[in-house]
Amino acid sequence: MTLLFERLKRDAAAEWDAYVHHEFVRDLGDGTLPKPAFQHYLVQDYLFLIEFARAYAIALYKAPSLTEMRKASAGIQAILDETSLHLRLCASWGLDAAAVEATPEARATIAYTRFVQEAGLRGDILDILIALSPCVVGYAEIGAELAQTGQGLDGTNPYADWIHEYAGSGYQAVAQASLEQIERLAGDYLTEARYPRLLATFRHAVRLEADFWQMGLSLAD
Repeated sequence: MTLLFERLKRDAAAEWDAYVHHEFVRDLGDGTLPKPAFQHYLVQDYLFLIEFARAYAIALYKAPSLTEMRKASAGIQAILDETSLHLRLCASWGLDAAAVEATPEARATIAYTRFVQEAGLRGDILDILIALSPCVVGYAEIGAELAQTGQGLDGTNPYADWIHEYAGSGYQAVAQASLEQIERLAGDYLTEARYPRLLATFRHAVRLEADFWQMGLSLAD
C-alpha cells in the first residue's frame, strides 16, 4: 500500500519539483543567492513561523487523543525553538531583532499561513497536517539534498549554516515524526472519496511554498 504522503507527492509531482528545485533553492545550494534576497526571506520566514505555530495550535485542538495532542504540542515547541534560531541567524546577517519583529508580513507569507490555518479550522487534524506537510517535510528534503551538493556545506557557501540546520538530525527527526503522524492518522481518517480533496489541499500548499521562495527572490512585499 502506498503511503499517503508519497501518493500526494507522486500525484503533485510537477508542483513538488517546482518547489524543491526552485531557483531560490538552487542558488542557496551553490551559494550564489543574492544577500538581500536571503535577508528578505529570513525576515518573512520568521513571521511565517509565528503563524505556523498558531496553525499547530489548531492541530492540537483538533487532535482526537492525548497522544496526538502531545505530538501537536511538540510541533508547536519545535517551531517556537526555530524562531529563536531565526533571530540568531538574522543577527548574523545584520538584521536587528526589533526591526525583524516590526516588519509587515508579505503577501506570500499571509497567503500560505492563512491558508493552512483555514484548512485546520474548516477540516480536521489530517487536513491541517497535509497543509503543513510541504513546509515541514519539504524543508527536510531540501536540506538533505543541498547537503549532498558540491557547495552545499562547503565552507565558502554563505548559506551552509541554513542548509546544515535542515539537513541535520534534529530537523530530520521532526520531519520523520510528522510523516509518521500523517500515516497514523490516515488509517483512521482517509477514504478514497476524501483523497481528491486532500490532494487539492496539498497541491495548493506546495504552490504557496514555491511562491514564498519567489517572494524572497524578487524581494516582493
